[in-house]
Amino acid sequence: MSLFAGTVETIITEAEQLFAGLKGLPIEDKIRAINGIRQALHTHSPFAGEPVDCVLWVDADTVDANDYNPNNVAPPEMRLLERSIQADGYTQPIVAYQDDENHYEVVDGFHRNLVARKCSAVRNRVHGHLPISVIKGDRADIKDRMAATIRHNRARGVHGVVPMVDIVADLIRHGWTDSEIAKELGMDADEVLRFKQHSGLPSLFKDQEFSRAWE
Repeated sequence: MSLFAGTVETIITEAEQLFAGLKGLPIEDKIRAINGIRQALHTHSPFAGEPVDCVLWVDADTVDANDYNPNNVAPPEMRLLERSIQADGYTQPIVAYQDDENHYEVVDGFHRNLVARKCSAVRNRVHGHLPISVIKGDRADIKDRMAATIRHNRARGVHGVVPMVDIVADLIRHGWTDSEIAKELGMDADEVLRFKQHSGLPSLFKDQEFSRAWE
């Protein structure tokens, strides 16, 4: 048994006694207190470097979709997602970027976000809130957020081709090289080249080195 076992049990007991005070709070105050407690715990957690270590419940009206998500969900899958959340609850948080104290932009989870807005049963159950996991502060730049969105989508095997063309073009305009795009988005060099070709924009090839194999 750990030498600190008694200390651990004391901490847990004291925390449970403290948390009992939450019962009488109005719902909004209770949510604010719980979020504050989770954030305080997060600062002391050995997993503080992992965003999922701290899931917060935030007002759905403070969460907006991004304008670069290439993932399209067909109506049958959307209905299944709604049914899943109705039956099983939220089992995954919405990954978001916090651009100020009271506003978030979705990085991953756009459709989980929609369910809480459009399904009254879910919205009422979660008191108009959404579970949010905030991305690391050093990943807040727009190009890093775009890359994070693509990685989440591609890891599940879903992304739209045309939006991906636009995203590759945007990343190149933001100064990313082909090799950086390939690494960050999980592509190979040929795939990056195909997206650039599909764009039809000659400006995307201004620094391209082409093979001289025909000579």
